Amino acid sequence: MPERSPRAVCQTVIDHLLRSAMPLTATTARRLAATLLAIASLSAHAGYNVWTGEYTFSKAELQSAVEKRFPATLRYGELVSVKLSHPRLVLDPTANRVTTQVDAVMTNTVLPTPPVNGTMSLNSGVRYDATQRAVLLDKPTVQDVQVQGMAQYGQQLNAIGAVVAEQLLKDYPLHTFKPDELRFNGKEVVPGAITVAPEEVRVQLNLK
Repeated sequence: MPERSPRAVCQTVIDHLLRSAMPLTATTARRLAATLLAIASLSAHAGYNVWTGEYTFSKAELQSAVEKRFPATLRYGELVSVKLSHPRLVLDPTANRVTTQVDAVMTNTVLPTPPVNGTMSLNSGVRYDATQRAVLLDKPTVQDVQVQGMAQYGQQLNAIGAVVAEQLLKDYPLHTFKPDELRFNGKEVVPGAITVAPEEVRVQLNLK
């Protein structure tokens, strides 16, 4: 008998209930109870949708994951120190990517000059790494740099943004699956396609 996905199991139960016009026998009731218990075990995994076969991460959950990476301070060359803080996650379903906006304060470590304030927008894809069992930010790039009142520093911040993307966000884990999160009703599942939606990121789970 071919293995069925959690979605198929749920649909089987629904179809049976819709077709049932007579009282259930004791045997049938026990079978339905066992099936519903299996479905309940699937639902116990936070973020897993038994109807779609997807694991969902809300924007708030992803924001919380990114916040753990900041604040951070980087050195650019011998003279410049950059403090990065207050990350803000923006989901882009059209491009199936995510953008991390951060505040940047650039200071000269040698000369007593006023700090330069700005913001950076770093754009990333999202991928799954089987070795780490993790959903990662993929190949982040500098999307935009804004400098308050000092446009002449934009080029430096662009260069610093590339360093930030490489050192802080490249392959940064948004979520690492626990082993039990990839097993449902005794079956092992593997993450597949990843979809960025306006308020969430969805990971399709397929039977291995």
